[in-house]
Amino acid sequence: MKNIVTIAGGGSGYTPGIVLTLLKNQANFPIKEIRLYDTDRERNSDMEVIVDYLIKKNQSDITLTATHDPKTAFTGVNFIFSQIRVGGIQMREIDEKIPLKYGIVGQETCGLGGFSYGMRSMKGFLEMVQHIQDYAPDAWILNYTNPETIISEAVRRKFPEAKIINACDMTISVEELIADSFGYDRTNWISYYYGLNHFGWYQSIYDTAEKRDIMPEIIEKIRTQGFNTEDLDPSWAKAFKLMEHMVDTFPEYLPNNYLEYYLYPNRIVESSNPTYTRANEIMDGRLKKIKETAEKIRSATSIEDIDYSSDSHGQYIVDIAVSILNDQNQRFMLIMPNKGAIPNLRQDAVVEVPCYVNAHGVEPISLRQDIPDFHKGLMEAQVASEKLLVDAFFEGSYQKALQAFTLNQSVPNADVAKKVLDELIEANGEYWVELS
Repeated sequence: MKNIVTIAGGGSGYTPGIVLTLLKNQANFPIKEIRLYDTDRERNSDMEVIVDYLIKKNQSDITLTATHDPKTAFTGVNFIFSQIRVGGIQMREIDEKIPLKYGIVGQETCGLGGFSYGMRSMKGFLEMVQHIQDYAPDAWILNYTNPETIISEAVRRKFPEAKIINACDMTISVEELIADSFGYDRTNWISYYYGLNHFGWYQSIYDTAEKRDIMPEIIEKIRTQGFNTEDLDPSWAKAFKLMEHMVDTFPEYLPNNYLEYYLYPNRIVESSNPTYTRANEIMDGRLKKIKETAEKIRSATSIEDIDYSSDSHGQYIVDIAVSILNDQNQRFMLIMPNKGAIPNLRQDAVVEVPCYVNAHGVEPISLRQDIPDFHKGLMEAQVASEKLLVDAFFEGSYQKALQAFTLNQSVPNADVAKKVLDELIEANGEYWVELS
């Protein structure tokens, strides 16, 4: 049977990589139709031009549909790959710049910018899940939409029966950088990782070829040699340089690089440009590239210069779909309700841990031992702040939102929390639920 796949957030710059990955995996994941769904009609139209070109260039007979209509997007589909960004890059810019104005971290998934995005994402994502339940209740939703812990918690509360898997490819990026920097083959690795999304640590990395835990060796190489970041863009190179400092300061475990926003918010703010943030870099880079590429194809000029390629972002989500479709029981880092996976963490936390994926869904792997108090303390505070934010969304509670903002570990005091909350309420308008 050939599948129908809808890419929700079809206008995203990540779409070409996902499509190229789908095209090269037809033997394990046959597709008859790809649907691009996006409320931004202009960007979806541009991406339709690009994807149509890629399909034809690869001599595929896959049908392509681009739409802003939920019924057209979801009726009869088998898989939805979700990467929606409610409010677009323009609202991301606001998420980043308002906190920086008050001297605290401005970032799309972490800190109060992440909470602002979370409030928008919950509203837009839950509306989309309702459409999916109306038109394709048996479809699998494979979600990349951020902030994923908050999205996962919101969907669990409103649609407990929805067939959704929340995945983040950041651990893959970290592992690929380690392997490339120090000459490892990560296909031999069995990684044990725990935490929240963008907030976790590697407990061990077992190399099946060498039959030993190589994480202590990796940590020592990071401390003495540092990562090879020559091929990374400057923003990521800077992030992994700070990860080296995290490893040197806390060398027992290997951290997710996003912990920089909670352990060193002072360094992040000091090195940030409050007038030109990551959102501006993307506007001038990835988004500009989409527009220019679509125009090249429309005018049939310089088509050979188009350099989109399959990547780990696309491969990860396609591999999850293949494991479901073919009941392969492959292992992934996924975001799930805890329910004992981390024994000494509250059971209703939404955690990121290794899981097996098969035709029945996701089976988390238990760590079988307690995590250190340092990590547990950091995670408990973050879980509580995220749950308060989800409470605020469902209850329309300003007080719960203020509590969530105050408890967020990137925030120094309640005065700052309230000022940023009030300004974000005004800036987001109808993107957020009304708080009272």
